[in-house]
Amino acid sequence: MTGRAGGSLELSGDLFLCDIFDPVPKGDLGTMEHPVFSLATRPDRRILTYDHNGVEITVTPSVKGRATIFDKDILIFCTSQLMAALNMGRPIERTLQLTAHDLLLATGRDRSGDGYRRLRDAFERLAGTRITTNLTTGGVEVTQGFGLIEAWQIVRRTRNGRMVSVSVTLSDWLYRAVQAKSVLTLSRDYFRMRKPLERRIYELTRKHCGRQDQWRVSVETLLKKSGSASPRRVFRAMLREMIAADALPDYHLTEEPGDILRVTPRDAVIERAGDLTLAPETLDRARVLMPGWDVYALEAEWRAWWVSTGRPLLRSPDKAFLGWVKQRGDSA
Repeated sequence: MTGRAGGSLELSGDLFLCDIFDPVPKGDLGTMEHPVFSLATRPDRRILTYDHNGVEITVTPSVKGRATIFDKDILIFCTSQLMAALNMGRPIERTLQLTAHDLLLATGRDRSGDGYRRLRDAFERLAGTRITTNLTTGGVEVTQGFGLIEAWQIVRRTRNGRMVSVSVTLSDWLYRAVQAKSVLTLSRDYFRMRKPLERRIYELTRKHCGRQDQWRVSVETLLKKSGSASPRRVFRAMLREMIAADALPDYHLTEEPGDILRVTPRDAVIERAGDLTLAPETLDRARVLMPGWDVYALEAEWRAWWVSTGRPLLRSPDKAFLGWVKQRGDSA
């Protein structure tokens, strides 16, 4: 075992081996909803303070800068592996062992020597970035401070010093989110997006629009939730470039009067199953009934069940959905 960073990492039998081929990408709800990662392309050493709807977050970078939204690929890879294992009924652990090549391949990164060097830099920023927050994960709200990862270690190198096998211990905060299934499925095209703001806007649209018919948000609120350091006029101009390009996975963006951005799913995302539009408060009630679950995935599952039962006429889709959710929760 050679090389370590971000704290002491004792390797034992309690390791999760990342051996699942091509799992579905998963992102944790907490960092999709709130701005934790830097969108800057140069070292960002500013302390970020964020307060929105009772959620308080302070992100303190190390001397190497705050972890970037591209560094987050490592957490997505780990979360995806753990969630795939949970869905298979396999036990999971907070410390994962992975091959650097598999991580680089899965996240569409350069696999040259420079790619391995940048991967090491990403591990160091993740371990050095400190979060203080009261954000709930897994149904637990505790004000706490932690690193995005607790520790990492190069387990095996090539003769020229390139990392081969790496072990990483996730923060208890993130691991608790995985255990509670507080995650959302991401498009496989997520890793192909090379602009930081595109990735961040996709995360927010995936989290807030999901498979609903639409989501409207003010540019001011979106700027705050994105974590962008750009002035509003510059941020608005970048949004307009994204609208014109229309390249965001799964979603269309439209500008509306009143400085409003309207998000609608692409046809491929939603299977039209008749007029089963659910009210936003219905989804909020579903979150209370099944805390930690992806309510949009539940909605999609319910729609598929409705189709399989012959598309019966529903007088109140909202009541029908909530009744199904209760039954689903009782059997979970």
